[in-house]
Amino acid sequence: MSFSISDLDINFQLGMFAAIMERMPGLVAIRELENGKLIYINDAGMKMLGTDDYAELELLIDQNQLGRGSFSAQAAQDNLLTKERQWQNIRGETFQGLYEEILLRNNNKEYCFFRITDSLTDRKFKQQLNRELERFGALFDYASIGILVTNQQGEIILINDFALDQFGYRREELLGHKVEVLIPRRVHDRHEKHRNRYNAHPQSRPMGIGMDLFAVRKDGSEFPVEISLSHYANEEGHFVIAYVNNITERKKAEEKIERLNDELEGMVEERTQQLTKALEQLKISKEELTVALSKEKELGDLKSRFVSMASHEFRTPLSTILSSAFLVKHYAEEKDQPTRNKHIQRIVNSVTLLTDTLNDFLSVGKIEEGKVQVRLADFDIEDYFNNIIQEMQELAKEKQVIEYRHSGEPTVLLDPSLLKHITMNLVGNAIKFSKSDGVIEIFTVKSNHAFSLTVKDSGIGMSHEDQQHLFERFYRGTNVSNIQGTGLGLHIVNKYTELMKGSISCESELNAGTTFTINFQLDAKNIPYQS
Repeated sequence: MSFSISDLDINFQLGMFAAIMERMPGLVAIRELENGKLIYINDAGMKMLGTDDYAELELLIDQNQLGRGSFSAQAAQDNLLTKERQWQNIRGETFQGLYEEILLRNNNKEYCFFRITDSLTDRKFKQQLNRELERFGALFDYASIGILVTNQQGEIILINDFALDQFGYRREELLGHKVEVLIPRRVHDRHEKHRNRYNAHPQSRPMGIGMDLFAVRKDGSEFPVEISLSHYANEEGHFVIAYVNNITERKKAEEKIERLNDELEGMVEERTQQLTKALEQLKISKEELTVALSKEKELGDLKSRFVSMASHEFRTPLSTILSSAFLVKHYAEEKDQPTRNKHIQRIVNSVTLLTDTLNDFLSVGKIEEGKVQVRLADFDIEDYFNNIIQEMQELAKEKQVIEYRHSGEPTVLLDPSLLKHITMNLVGNAIKFSKSDGVIEIFTVKSNHAFSLTVKDSGIGMSHEDQQHLFERFYRGTNVSNIQGTGLGLHIVNKYTELMKGSISCESELNAGTTFTINFQLDAKNIPYQS
């Protein structure tokens, strides 16, 4: 592996050379021999001379006879001129130091690199600097990348041999011409605008990232390029350095890789489609199996819960019917009529309970099969609920009171049958789970686009855990085990509410009562209508 500086990237070499110039001790400067113009001086040199004014610097350098290339011809041939001498700064102070000159030539012009220090201890930098200057002088002509320099007007002022070979020109054919001569004509106007913007805000950067850039040869043929830009400025103005890299071979390789990638992607896509189809079929089979297993498990759970519930809910009323029917025949006398009536009423109540239970089962079945239809009707709210309360009053416990209040518009468009089932279920639960002297409150509110029903009791309430499962089939609260019920009522209420595009909420605390609120949005387009 080679570690030669000449093998490094050009930008890196230039950056390294600039860093060496700035960090070398003492004054470091370059003058053009033909006209004596000061080309460069480092910060340390300006501090040593006591000024950063260009005119004062040139005057001081002339007065101290620096950078004139005045050593002997033999010394000049050795290209390393060093001697001890005195020099003065802008305040007239005199210093003794080591003075050295290095003559160099670039683009047919001669320059004098000179250095002056106030110490003899830095000779170790001399040989390194000499080697770097030799490399810097050869950098332009021997670089393996096209390099050209333009002024602010976009005119080419320097171009190396490699770039000339790339474009097929002689040097005199390009110097002084606009850089657009090397760019396809179709992008001249656009490039000129880019060039003006870059000159206004210059910065070192790669150009055309993510874009296809092309250069044009003298014979009119085009080739793809990468272009990096950097800039510098001196007393003559601002200049742009362009590094042009022909990427034709790389483009060919990329196109080949792209074709191979396309072919590979096509094969991968084909295989992926086949695999996807197989996975979809497997997924469908898996989902069907999962659904079937889930339904089977759910059905098994429902059967178990149904058997458990039915055995409990049917046994009590059937036992009552059997015992009451047995006792009735023993009360044949006229004086036993009140007792007979008592047992007959027990039989009627038990049959009613069984009928309600069976109706709940039938309602759940219809809901699951999608056979429950919503039939809208416009009805008077207060008359409707007063009739329901009158029916429910017969089921109320002794001293229980049912209070009803309505506010808002008098009529509503809903399904009266479904709403009646919802109301009777909620009021029936309030009666069932409240004390004999409790108060059950019913509120209805009607506005332009909404209707709400609230049923509130002060009964046994329910825990937060029970409220999580409130609307599940066959679920009953942990504190109602001694009270008859199927666990289907609230499930049906919730389903009927959803069919009418409503929502139900519950607030409850143990031994502090329960409040159910049902809200319906009455926008006609949101309410299903089936006949």
